[in-house]
Amino acid sequence: MPAPDLLTAELTLTGRITTASNATFLGSIGDVVVVYKPIAGESPLRDFPHGTLAHREVAAYLVSQVIGWDVVPHTWLRDGPLGEGMVQLWREQDPTQSAVDLVATDQVPETGWKHVLEGRDEHGRMVALVHEDSPALRRMAVFDLVVNNADRKGDHILAMADGHRHGVDHGLTFHRDHKLRTVLWGWLGDALTAEERDGIDRVSEGLHGGLGRNLADLLGAEEIASLATRCARLRSAGRFPAPSGEMSAVPWPLF
Repeated sequence: MPAPDLLTAELTLTGRITTASNATFLGSIGDVVVVYKPIAGESPLRDFPHGTLAHREVAAYLVSQVIGWDVVPHTWLRDGPLGEGMVQLWREQDPTQSAVDLVATDQVPETGWKHVLEGRDEHGRMVALVHEDSPALRRMAVFDLVVNNADRKGDHILAMADGHRHGVDHGLTFHRDHKLRTVLWGWLGDALTAEERDGIDRVSEGLHGGLGRNLADLLGAEEIASLATRCARLRSAGRFPAPSGEMSAVPWPLF
């Protein structure tokens, strides 16, 4: 059986993801499982223009493709049962793995993990937020710096069985102002690797060509200019930055 045309074949809803803050549905296009977020189901936000989150998700996918690390699953805009929206290929994560975790402060692993912060849980016990120290997750952290991700929660990281890490839920990205909120602070101050620097360079160069033309249909001119500035500053600094500004450095909730 030929693969369905993902842009034009019927999109059938099969369920709803009720934990999402915006209307989010599971669906299928033929035998292809997808996530569908209609623009009409986006909740108004104080600091992001209304009706733009689906476009930002597609823009994040385009940057993911150019940076070259397959962070974001295939994402596109199309019509659906509830109007135009974002559609993304469903990726089934490995339930036995977790790239981000909360552990008792006296049980933080000595190797293979990065310590982010400490606090008390609902029972008053001291716990630590940790994430794995892996090249795949480092690349996601660099990607988040580039796209100015304001909502990298632990549950927005899909741990795949082969060790790959996908990132999802990129509606709160590309703001012209600094908005970085993430659980991936474990490499603060570390120098960027040659691979990471090359990825940033690919985005910078792409903004003068096909990437820039494609993003112009999805983002505002000031947002694209801010993306270029972030790439230049990150490349010049050559290392993971520290949190800045008065806003929280981590999203809430953390997962």
